[in-house]
Amino acid sequence: MKRTFIFLFIVGVATTFWFYNAISPVSRTSQDRHTITIEKGSSVTAIADLLHEKGVIKSPLAFKTYVRIHGKSAFLQAGKFVLRPTMAVEEIVEVLQSGKADEAIITIPEGFTVKQIDALMAQKGFIEEGEILRCAKECDFSSFEFLPQVGGLADRGGKLEGYLYPDTYFVTKEDFNRKFFLERLLTTTRKNIVDYYAPDIEKSGRTLHELLTMASLIEEETRADEERATVSGILWKRYDDGRGLGVDATVRYILDKPSAEITVADLNTNSPYNTRKFRGLPPGPIASPGIKSFIAALYPQDSEYWYYLHGTDGDIHYAVGNEEHNINRYKYIR
Repeated sequence: MKRTFIFLFIVGVATTFWFYNAISPVSRTSQDRHTITIEKGSSVTAIADLLHEKGVIKSPLAFKTYVRIHGKSAFLQAGKFVLRPTMAVEEIVEVLQSGKADEAIITIPEGFTVKQIDALMAQKGFIEEGEILRCAKECDFSSFEFLPQVGGLADRGGKLEGYLYPDTYFVTKEDFNRKFFLERLLTTTRKNIVDYYAPDIEKSGRTLHELLTMASLIEEETRADEERATVSGILWKRYDDGRGLGVDATVRYILDKPSAEITVADLNTNSPYNTRKFRGLPPGPIASPGIKSFIAALYPQDSEYWYYLHGTDGDIHYAVGNEEHNINRYKYIR
């Protein structure tokens, strides 16, 4: 009898120790985040197995036990959640029960302007429209020494235009700060472009500002990855030869006219961003280029071509001379 009691006591202590260890965080230091989708109608067992598979809980059995002990089985919500290995089962269950992720997933697409980032964050409910745009012009970002110090930048995005790295970010609404958010994007640019490509930028003979400006043109002027380096080579060749770049995207940018037809009056706009009228690069980027466009700007592909256009057939058509380019216009633009 006594032995049985001692045995049961030891088993109880061991089980309790195992349980509390099993519902503790998988890691105390991990920076990982996992986007997990709980389908409608998922059982507790299915949820536990998914969380274990994604590496955010130690034991499916411990998770199920915790949920059932606390009467939470019927309250776990379907949806998309961002969960971390540093979260205990208690925290995970609280998130799943509320139906709200503790962090939102924000993707800044390649080619977005500061104005579009502002609109996206307003749509997601993080700011009132105009707050990020205003901060981009007024907040102090002097700690980012790579930002341009030149004048003449478009009022739309100020110095930050083209320097906000397009990527997926995890953001909390409770303590969201517009300046800190923009600093995160700038820090990512520093890490992925400024620091990583520093030797190659110096070797290129171009400034970071020139490269990002050109990369933004490539981002807006190409439709497929395989076009980027060739278009880069054409634009750099025209730039170095003193010819006009003739990029319609710069006109669209300065007029805030992303899709409507460009008129003759538009092409006569008296702005240094109008590369149809003025030679050289515009004063600054016209969008945040993706890394592939930046690489294309840094490593242009030499070719015999001086012209390109996208036809209504969906393909890009290159030309060596203006006459061939005009023939391509006749043949491929409807």
